[in-house]
Amino acid sequence: MVSSTALELLAAEGLQADRLPRHIAVIMDGNGRWAQQRGLLRVEGHRRGVASVRTIVEESARLGIEQLTLYCLSSENWKRPKRELDLLLRLLEQYLVEERKEIMRQDLRFAMIGRQEGLTPGVLREVQRTLDASQNNRGMCLCLAVNYGSRSELSDAVQQIAREVAAGTLDPAEVSEETITSRLYTAGMPDPDLVIRTAGEMRISNFLLWQISYAELWVTEKCWPEFRRPDLIAALKDYAARDRRFGGLKTP
Repeated sequence: MVSSTALELLAAEGLQADRLPRHIAVIMDGNGRWAQQRGLLRVEGHRRGVASVRTIVEESARLGIEQLTLYCLSSENWKRPKRELDLLLRLLEQYLVEERKEIMRQDLRFAMIGRQEGLTPGVLREVQRTLDASQNNRGMCLCLAVNYGSRSELSDAVQQIAREVAAGTLDPAEVSEETITSRLYTAGMPDPDLVIRTAGEMRISNFLLWQISYAELWVTEKCWPEFRRPDLIAALKDYAARDRRFGGLKTP
């Protein structure tokens, strides 16, 4: 249920609770590009991008969004220079430590999806601490996609199903869309209704391919370090104006 405070905020922006997405997924692109355009090191763009994360997490929670998923590190990002990757992992660890109090204050439920291989012991330690601390919270789910790739996720799900079939606990004839969905990293989470991508790129980048089958896409030319509350509101207004038919026809 959307709180009275959220309803007031929505009304002030000309939005209605029943026209909001339950789940927003964000491809946070353009950190390095933003820095290079200003003569800064790429790593500075990642540092500045943390401020956008703080803003959008807080605003999404205040507006009554049920889940926000942020694409923090893709499985393909390991191809980047080691220095940049080391900084990204340090920033993630620092974020988890510094934002834990805010996560608790805002009553957020923390989650992380992706493979753990390659993540530092510090990141894994702080992830677990944040998971443990927030497990009984009842607010918005904040999900970070770290070392995440949708094809890897689907491969892992298929392997799990194959193991169950081989063990005789699952009949191949009974494998359905629901069977696959329940073996994904996102099992139990609602599918995204709205995917936001920054920096003007018109691609999905191996992000939640199964889950976003009917999601609405919204792309802005702004790089992630520039993304703020007015941009989120613009995306929500555009989403609210769309006619979502899920393959059917509009009801007269």
